[in-house]
Amino acid sequence: MTDKKPEDEDSIVLIGDGEARTAADQLRRLNEIAATTGFEDDDFSRGGSVGQLERAMAERLGKERAIFMPTGTLANHLAIRRHCGTGGRAAVQEQSHLFNDTGDSLQRLSSINLVPLATGRVYFTAAELKEAYETSITGRVMNPISAAMVETPVRRRSGQIVPWSEVQAISEVSRSLGIPSHLDGARLFMVAAATGNDVRDYSDLFDSVYVSLYKFLGAPFGGILAGNAHFIEGMYHDRRMFGGGLAQTALVAALALHGLPGFAERFTAALEKGKELMSDIDDIPGLSVTPFEHGSNIFPLALADNIDLDRFKSALVDHGIFIYPEPGVRSIDLHVNATMLRRPNDELTAAFSAAAAQATA
Repeated sequence: MTDKKPEDEDSIVLIGDGEARTAADQLRRLNEIAATTGFEDDDFSRGGSVGQLERAMAERLGKERAIFMPTGTLANHLAIRRHCGTGGRAAVQEQSHLFNDTGDSLQRLSSINLVPLATGRVYFTAAELKEAYETSITGRVMNPISAAMVETPVRRRSGQIVPWSEVQAISEVSRSLGIPSHLDGARLFMVAAATGNDVRDYSDLFDSVYVSLYKFLGAPFGGILAGNAHFIEGMYHDRRMFGGGLAQTALVAALALHGLPGFAERFTAALEKGKELMSDIDDIPGLSVTPFEHGSNIFPLALADNIDLDRFKSALVDHGIFIYPEPGVRSIDLHVNATMLRRPNDELTAAFSAAAAQATA
């Protein structure tokens, strides 16, 4: 029985956007930070290392100011609330996190209704947004859309991204209609690498943007919401009103600051390497990788009927490779991340080939 673990330094962990983190690993990094750059205490998520992180992220995103948020759910909620006020309507993707996974929080807590577009699809088009807006102001009772939000990539659609040309067009239409736009860019650094654009290219198109701190920057939780000075001014009151003014956030901020330098470069290199690996895996008998039409860092791996999934997974663990199939599903989403950089592709291809042979009935 193998003793290999996902947290081993040479493990290839094919899930998530960042390297696997454990409490022990975060404690180790906090000790390193304490011995080098140190921490500056915050006052319930204001100032200190939190302020340093906010300034660094605002600069990286090309926005005037930024504010720490304990969760992405709260970041998106307060962004739409600030754009719409209490009341109003916001156009969103029907497949978005905000529409599906927040318990109608905007409707119930801020009296803001969501207008879902592109049912079952990755994204709505600029033309669809314009049509929805015109319908909202020409109905028997005028009920205008007052903001628009774009999520990219869309995790409910296997991390597929909104095409860059469509993001630009949506931004242009929003501005022509005079409605503010918000970007749910939780994985913005990842999607920028996938499209070849800089994170600031995306940020410039929207009035506000949210970026996750824990999905790839090594923090245990949290996010950054950025916009112009007027948009951010006083938002810490709203954050506290919703129970988000956390104490001792400096620890989280320091971890994110530690993970930020060089991440974009590492992920770009990992994605290029990962695409080559997926092509090599596709050539292995019994294994098939078919990239999504608008794919980012997720690649679906299908097994031939004569390959036993449990044995295949176990054989890969013997090689220090970890996959995470869903129960009852034979197509496994392989997530490319920085762990890809730990070992050469020929070694990984050989491991997948050996695992497939070992698991073949």
